[in-house]
Amino acid sequence: MKKPTRLEIDAILDDPGTRIIVCCGAGGVGKTTTAAALGLRAAERGRCAVVLTVDPAKRLAQSMGLTELDNTPRLITSPEGDGQLYAMMLDMKRTFDEIIEAHADPVRARQILSNPFYQSLSSSFSGTQEYMAMEKLGQLRRSDEWDLIIVDTPPSRSALDFLDAPERLGRFLDGRFIRLLTAPAKAGGRSAFRLLNAGFGLMAGAMTKLLGAQVIKDLQTFVSALDAVFGGFRQRAEMTYRLLQAPGTAFLVVAAPERDAMREASYFVERLAEERMPLAGLVVNRVHESPASALSAARSAAAAEDLESRGEHELTAAVLRLHAGRMQLAARESREQEHFISAHPTVPVVQVRAMSEDVHDLTGLRQIGDLLATA
Repeated sequence: MKKPTRLEIDAILDDPGTRIIVCCGAGGVGKTTTAAALGLRAAERGRCAVVLTVDPAKRLAQSMGLTELDNTPRLITSPEGDGQLYAMMLDMKRTFDEIIEAHADPVRARQILSNPFYQSLSSSFSGTQEYMAMEKLGQLRRSDEWDLIIVDTPPSRSALDFLDAPERLGRFLDGRFIRLLTAPAKAGGRSAFRLLNAGFGLMAGAMTKLLGAQVIKDLQTFVSALDAVFGGFRQRAEMTYRLLQAPGTAFLVVAAPERDAMREASYFVERLAEERMPLAGLVVNRVHESPASALSAARSAAAAEDLESRGEHELTAAVLRLHAGRMQLAARESREQEHFISAHPTVPVVQVRAMSEDVHDLTGLRQIGDLLATA
């Protein structure tokens, strides 16, 4: 396999100009572990770092010796070195609530928070988790309490959802139905529903028959708050988007050496280029190697077959078969990486070899950090 440019992790972590690192990629490729390992290594090299994860499996908390993480950054007390490490897990609903509380008076905030349409939007609207990750990133950066923020992007069906979420929410707020509902409120202080009923009687009557008067009332109460409270969503999203494009941000695309994950990584690299976002490089996790790589899979399989045909050294034959399988796996992984490197020859790459067991503590995270920096 042609060797790509090596991704220098420590140079990124040690650069005081690096303020945000975004770990992105397909689900199940080790983004959370990579983000946590980078945060620990950065702290032990003198940075004041916070890791923001959106992983509901809570692996980050467990690996850092915490019983839980929540929407507030928690100090990890045991990193070595002069820096500090904080960690937090995005609470999507709580982040949404905080925005409402910050941008509405107490009475209106209570009305919105108890509204069933708001509760549905804040809990299950497509893209809300990704959008709230962007909101929380913006909050952390504006607070200026940490000199490095590391983001573990949501485990979405597509890693691109993280970049698409603000536009998706903006389309919802700009949609024809929402404009129709908010237009009467903008026209003057009369009841939005009354104006709707006057101007769009057939539609309102059909909606009332279909959904019920209380549902319509709840919807109108919710919509009446859009301009006052939700208007800043798009503006903040655009600010965070520009922040992601700024020189102080570094995107790390994380992948496993498998076909689907490498294709997703390739797609993401191309999308980042289109959006003019600063790509630092590719991290390939769980790469399989063999200490006896000079012995090919074919020779190993042939030797095993010879021993088995003679009924000799069954244990040796089994080991040879195991080695042959390992070498075949390594060859497949190498081919998948070669496809990516051929398509993106200028993207720096670092490989992290497969561990014998899952990472579950700071020692394991430290080992991953070492591999990222010295592989």
